[in-house]
Amino acid sequence: MISGATGYGKSFLASVLGKRACAQGYTVAYFNVQKLLLRTKMARLDGTIYKFLEKMAKIDLLILDDFGLTPLEQQQWMDLMEMIEDRHGRTSTIIARQLPVANWYGVIGEETIADAILDRLVHASYRIELKGESLRKKR
Repeated sequence: MISGATGYGKSFLASVLGKRACAQGYTVAYFNVQKLLLRTKMARLDGTIYKFLEKMAKIDLLILDDFGLTPLEQQQWMDLMEMIEDRHGRTSTIIARQLPVANWYGVIGEETIADAILDRLVHASYRIELKGESLRKKR
């Protein structure tokens, strides 16, 4: 889990880690969370959701960027839970976020699902908290 304010380099660091994993022969996928959840919605509509979720479960490193920018709808948190559950203890996931973990309950919207997702992510995670000035700040 990589956290920090806007411009601190969360996405950059996640990308570097993903590139390093690729260089070592691992499969990597990088998604903005909102775009990933839009993709799951489209897969559900065209009947390929199970194939898509199976593919996500097999990726060695899944990078989820910008988690928590908007509240999730019911189907979105169910899809996210499914992906996290399928990957738990088998593959790696990086989540880049500005939102403190305690605020995830409000984003996910359902306390039981939030507990389940957090239980699978938080207890087995490494946390990197970036601090300092924005990397986008002009010098």
